[in-house]
Amino acid sequence: MAKKLYITDTILRDAHQSQAATRMKLEDMLPACEVLDDIGYWSLECWGGATFDACMRFLNEDPWERLRTLKKAMPKTKLQMLLRGQNLLGYKHYADDVVDMFVKKSIENGIDVVRVFDALNDIRNMDRAMKAIKAYGGICEAALSYTVSPVHNEEYFVDMAARLEEAGADVICIKDMANLLLPYDAFSLVKALKAKVSIPIHLHTHNTAGIGDMTNLMAAMAGVDIVDCALSPMANGTAQPATESLVATLAPTERDTGLDLQKMSVAAAHFRKVAAKMKADGILDPKVLNVDPNTLLYQVPGGMLSNLLSQLKQAGAEDKLYDVLAEVPRVREDFGYPPLVTPTSQIVGTQAVMNILVGERYKMVPKESKGLLRGEYGALPAPVNEEVRRKCIGDDEVITCRPADLIEPELEKYKAEAKASGLAKSIEDVLSIAMFPQVAPKFLEARNNPKKEDEVRTIWVQDLGV
Repeated sequence: MAKKLYITDTILRDAHQSQAATRMKLEDMLPACEVLDDIGYWSLECWGGATFDACMRFLNEDPWERLRTLKKAMPKTKLQMLLRGQNLLGYKHYADDVVDMFVKKSIENGIDVVRVFDALNDIRNMDRAMKAIKAYGGICEAALSYTVSPVHNEEYFVDMAARLEEAGADVICIKDMANLLLPYDAFSLVKALKAKVSIPIHLHTHNTAGIGDMTNLMAAMAGVDIVDCALSPMANGTAQPATESLVATLAPTERDTGLDLQKMSVAAAHFRKVAAKMKADGILDPKVLNVDPNTLLYQVPGGMLSNLLSQLKQAGAEDKLYDVLAEVPRVREDFGYPPLVTPTSQIVGTQAVMNILVGERYKMVPKESKGLLRGEYGALPAPVNEEVRRKCIGDDEVITCRPADLIEPELEKYKAEAKASGLAKSIEDVLSIAMFPQVAPKFLEARNNPKKEDEVRTIWVQDLGV
């Protein structure tokens, strides 16, 4: 018998990450927290992803303090974060002792649900984080990075979900970062997952291609347990489908969410003002609200598209966009069909840009492309083009073990470095420096020496070239 559908709202994280480069400030969130906490969401996604970096780099906020403040403001609702497996919130693999401590401190500071994923769907890269989440009392939501390719079919994802359940997952998330999951495919996948695993299924999609609402609805009809939505002021386009629309649609059915549209309207009124301010400041580009069905052809997530445009703009080659978009699937095939999500989306995208701008494929190869082909990020889903691999890395040895097995414990080293610098006041500060060694020290210097803040901020802005 069908039951009510649960909702996770992303207004405090992925909605503004997708539309406004993660620039929503804590002061813009707090006035709405009491009503958000009273709505009855399954969880509120508010941390992880790019928030950690953006807090320190652009907003002059301590991400740990943000989390503690949000927990205090919303004690009734589970707080959720996004974690990149062995990458944590950075862009490289960390040693197991750093993973353990980061997960421990995230949960201690207020996180209840940790959604953990790996860009390559290599479960070895998720395993340590999953074990730590369970050890420290969090809810472990393990994600399938959804994509479409000759090797990524329904059977692939159902098998992966079964292995994640066996590895200790409390919830399985279908993470459809590029809005590629078509509505009828969603219906079929959810049915197949429900038949195979006994834990709840949580669907995360966007509305980049304009199919997100239909995908959520078909998944609800198939029995999905939880879906991600965003309150309407920052919904749709590259963000998630609107919460209110789905709540209203399901109200007369057996999948009624039971959520109060009046309370959502109060919260939405606040975030409309926040969105208007971001548009006026040029942070929220109205273009991200458009629907682009080309996403289904090129499989390029919204954030990756803006990166490609930025790279082409810097090279004075904006007219080459569609050449690059056509090159992306070719590079992806050569590289063994990695899903396009951080960091593989940036790696494949940058390689496609270089192939087009240089005029010869793989004449110029960044170290990240070489690392992917060497196995430094984990096992690629399909065999790579060996001719391309030889051209890129020559006779270099290819790693076949779990990449983190090659990393010595490093937490004590990070602690010693942070102590020597005098910047870290807590283990959380040590972890901030470990994640973002260029960004965190500047932030901590400004935080620890308020009088120097303006001086440090000036240097920081110059470093960013803005």
